[in-house]
Amino acid sequence: MKPQPYICLITPGHVASTPRLSKSADALAEAGYRVRVVAGAPFPPADALDSEMLASARWEYSPLASRRGAGVLLRKALRKVARVLVEWPPFATPRVAAMTHLAESTHLARVAAGIPADLYIGHCIGGLYAAAYAGRLNGRPFGFDIEDYHDAETEEALADAPERRARSILQSRLLPACATLTCAAPLIGRKYEETYGVTARTILNVFPLSQAPAAPRPPEPITELRPAIFYWFSQTIGHGRGLEQAIAVVGRMKTPAEIHLRGFSSAEYSAHLQSTAKQAGLKRPIVFLPPGPPGEMSRLAASADMGLSVEIPTPLNHDICLPNKIFVYLLAGIPQLLSNTSAQSRIGLEFGGAGIVCDMARVDESAGALDRFFSEPGRAASARNEAWGLAQRRFCWDIEKEILLDSVRRVLPLSP
Repeated sequence: MKPQPYICLITPGHVASTPRLSKSADALAEAGYRVRVVAGAPFPPADALDSEMLASARWEYSPLASRRGAGVLLRKALRKVARVLVEWPPFATPRVAAMTHLAESTHLARVAAGIPADLYIGHCIGGLYAAAYAGRLNGRPFGFDIEDYHDAETEEALADAPERRARSILQSRLLPACATLTCAAPLIGRKYEETYGVTARTILNVFPLSQAPAAPRPPEPITELRPAIFYWFSQTIGHGRGLEQAIAVVGRMKTPAEIHLRGFSSAEYSAHLQSTAKQAGLKRPIVFLPPGPPGEMSRLAASADMGLSVEIPTPLNHDICLPNKIFVYLLAGIPQLLSNTSAQSRIGLEFGGAGIVCDMARVDESAGALDRFFSEPGRAASARNEAWGLAQRRFCWDIEKEILLDSVRRVLPLSP
C-alpha cells in the first residue's frame, strides 16, 4: 500500500505556545496524513507544558534543542551582521532577512529541510522562511499560517528598522509562492491582501469540543464573600495586553469583583499590576495563577464569572486580531468582556448576550455596563448558556478544521 502524504509543520516557538500548530497537526494526523512537527524550545519554563502535550500526540516531533553552545553563539553573532546587511538592497535576501529576524532561523530551516515531507507549512515568521527553504531545497510545495499581522505585530518590532525591513522582505518574497495560505482573522486576511496581494483563507482560533467542560456551570450569587471573578490567561502576563485598562474598569465597579490572571509573570510586573489595582480601587489583590496545559484552558476558565478579552488598539495587529482566549471563553460557557477594537466589535455582534463590547477608555461607562450585567436577574445564566451554545454550534475546531483540511487536500490529496 502506498504511504499517505507526509506533512511537516514548523514553528520557532514551543508547541504548547502555538495552539494553532498543534491543532493543525492533530487534525491532519486524524485525517490520515503522516505529520511531523519541527519546533523550537526558547523558553525553559514552557518545557513541561510541551512534554505534557507531546505525551498524547499522534504526530512525530523534532525539537530544535539549541539553547547554548558554540553554534548558538555563532548564530547570534551572524544575526548582528545580518541586521546591518538587511538595510542594503544587494544583500537583502530572504536568508539575511530571516537571520535578522531570528538567530535560530537558518538552524530551524536546516532541520526542517532534513524531513522528507511532501508539504511544509510554517507558523510564525521564522517558520515561513524555514518552510520555504525546506520546500525549495526538496522540490516540494510550502505554505504558511498567518496568525498575526506581522508587519505591525508589536510596538518593539515597529520601532526596530532592521526588523521591519526583514519582515517585509520575507513576506513580499515568500507569500506569493505559498501553495496554501491561511490566517487567523478576517481583518488580518484583508490586510494581507491589501499589503501583499495574497488571498488567505480564515481559520479562527477555536478549540475542540472535547476540551469543553461537561456542561456550562450555573452562576453563583455575587456577594462580598464571593466576588465576581474576572479571568484572563496567556502564556506570558506582560505589558501591552490591555490589563491595566481592564483593572481600571473593574476597580470602578460597584459589584464586588476580583481579577485572576493565569500565565508566566515576572515579579516586577506582578508588583506593578498589584499597585495598579490598589490605585484603581480594587479591594482585593489580583490572584496570579500558574500556566496550565493547553488542552485544559476551557475547563480552567469555566468557574470564572466573566472572561477578559481585552486588547489595546495599537499596534494595528491588536486592532484586527481575534485572540484565542475569545473562543476559549465560549467553549468554557462563560460570558466575556470584549474591547471595541475593529475585530472584536465585529465578532461581538455574533455573540449576543455572551459578549459585552466596551470602550475601555470610557472607564465609568464600561464599569456601569458590567454592574448592570451582574445586577439583572437571570442575565448571567442566560449568557453562559448562550456562550456554550455558540461554541457547540459554530465556534469550535470540530467545524473550523474542515477549512484547513480542504486547503491541504487541494495541494496534497490523500492517497486512495
